[in-house]
This record gives sequence, structure tokens and C-alpha cells, in this order.
Amino acid sequence: MNNQQQNYYNILGVHASASAIEIRRAYRELSKKYHPDTTKLSTATATVKFQALNQAYAAISHPERRAAYDLEIGYSRVFVMQSQPQFQTLKPRPDNYRSSAYLDSTDRPLSGGEISVLLMLIVIFIGCVILAISVGMLRGEF
Repeated sequence: MNNQQQNYYNILGVHASASAIEIRRAYRELSKKYHPDTTKLSTATATVKFQALNQAYAAISHPERRAAYDLEIGYSRVFVMQSQPQFQTLKPRPDNYRSSAYLDSTDRPLSGGEISVLLMLIVIFIGCVILAISVGMLRGEF
């Protein structure tokens, strides 16, 4: 692997010691820039860049996959002194900004449909418990 061209950290424009928040922020900014539907680049170029961006983010957004990738490229977090990050002011987000691009299913809030299904399961469970108790009481087992 050619580290300069294929390094996932270089693709996202972050240092290997970047935090998960910095990685996510860089991914979101670049995904807006290179998404084939929103860029001024040619569709073929945008698709290649966007796929490389997604592959890089998928590899280093998950802690275990990131540790394996760091081992593969020879980056070690052991005994490394890291400088304190410079605090920067956050850019205000536009009102129409939506955060819905989740690659990892554990890294997102529950949707309305999922919450309603969980609520229905809880109601069904409570109903089954009440039914079992009432049947037991009618048979004289309680």
C-alpha cells in the first residue's frame, strides 16, 4: 500500500491522532463536497472520491477497525506525547442542516418507527403477563 496516496487519514485530511469527533466532522464536510449529487466535479471523479472517502471513514470511525488499520500502517499510540489541540470556534450550521448520514447502525438515535415498535413490544409483554396471571387465578393456581 502506498501510504501517501492511500492513507485513510490523508483522504479525510486529519492527523492519525485525531479524535473521533474530528474524524466525523472532516467526513461530513468532505462528503458534502464530493457527493456526486452535490458537486461540480464530473460524476465519475466524484464517485471515485466519494467511495474512497466512505471507505476511509468506515475504516477509521470504528475503534477496533481503526486500531487494526493503525497497526497496518505502523502508527502507534503507545508512548506518544500528543500536543493539546488548539481550540477553534465552531462554524454555525445552516438551519436546513440534517445529520442523517450514519454508516454505523450503533451510532445513531432510534427512529420514530423503532420507538413505536419497542413501545408495542412492551405493551404486548405486559399484556401477556397480565393474561398469564388472570388465567392462573381463574384456574385457582394462585
